[in-house]
Amino acid sequence: MTISVPAGFPVRPRSVGFVASILALLVLSSGPLFAQDKDPLVAKVNGVEVHQSDLAVAEDEAGQIPPMSPEAKQDYLVQFVADMILVSKAAQDKKFADTPDFKRKLEFARKKLLMEGLLQSVGKEALTDAEMHKVYDEAIKQVSEEKEVHARHILFRTPAGDDKSSKEAEDKVKAVIARLKKGEDFAKVAGEVTEDPSGKANGGDLGYFTKDQMVPEFAEAAFKLDAGQISDPVKTQFGWHVIKVEDKRAKQPPKFEDVKPQIENFIVRKAQAELVTKLRADAKIERMDKPAKAEDKPATPAPAPAAPAKK
Repeated sequence: MTISVPAGFPVRPRSVGFVASILALLVLSSGPLFAQDKDPLVAKVNGVEVHQSDLAVAEDEAGQIPPMSPEAKQDYLVQFVADMILVSKAAQDKKFADTPDFKRKLEFARKKLLMEGLLQSVGKEALTDAEMHKVYDEAIKQVSEEKEVHARHILFRTPAGDDKSSKEAEDKVKAVIARLKKGEDFAKVAGEVTEDPSGKANGGDLGYFTKDQMVPEFAEAAFKLDAGQISDPVKTQFGWHVIKVEDKRAKQPPKFEDVKPQIENFIVRKAQAELVTKLRADAKIERMDKPAKAEDKPATPAPAPAAPAKK
């Protein structure tokens, strides 16, 4: 069962540059970035306090951090924030914060943070146990009543285009079938003679599979058999096989817990996409760079923005 994310709604990575602009302004204040009660003070940079919560924000925005010990990561993040404080102060001294370009980027970053915050909130509100089980139940209903079989096989490999080897392999399969018809145990014989490496260890056990999981010739032969039956020789691109079906059943749906992450992602993205779609429908968006003509069809909408996943 696959739970699909709404089309046109890709996950987008966070941009360090956008949010760093916000942080750069905040660190210039006399207090910590996000001071809270019981928030440990970890460093001071020219008198500017750096708290543990500041490092948490930095870690969230710093992107991929190389694997390291907790102590090394703490040092890394402290240095990251210290460098940002020092460089941003130097930038302020040079009046960078007063330039039109900086103000434009700062406003963009503010809007982006607001967008991400709202999208995360909408996704969180939509993610209830009741909704998750509803999506699961609906998806289960759509699972086809496809059959699957549990089978074993014995394989004798043949090089492509080698008729002599193919005939020899076919004769070996026929000899094996004769042994099986006399009552020898399939798994035991498979362990002795099969040329499928994994089959020697597990008695040729393939587990349960559906038709589309096997090459057509093999699947066709296996699904014609009833439980307990053994096939005639079967030729595939891999060589010659003999197949024994152990069991046949309706395809089993996955357990809720096995697909829960997919369901959560689907519900969150769906709620976010619905919000953005509604806002677009209610908005008046005018393109000055590409004036629309009355007879033109609406342009394909851009993908909806996605809030970054929480760590």
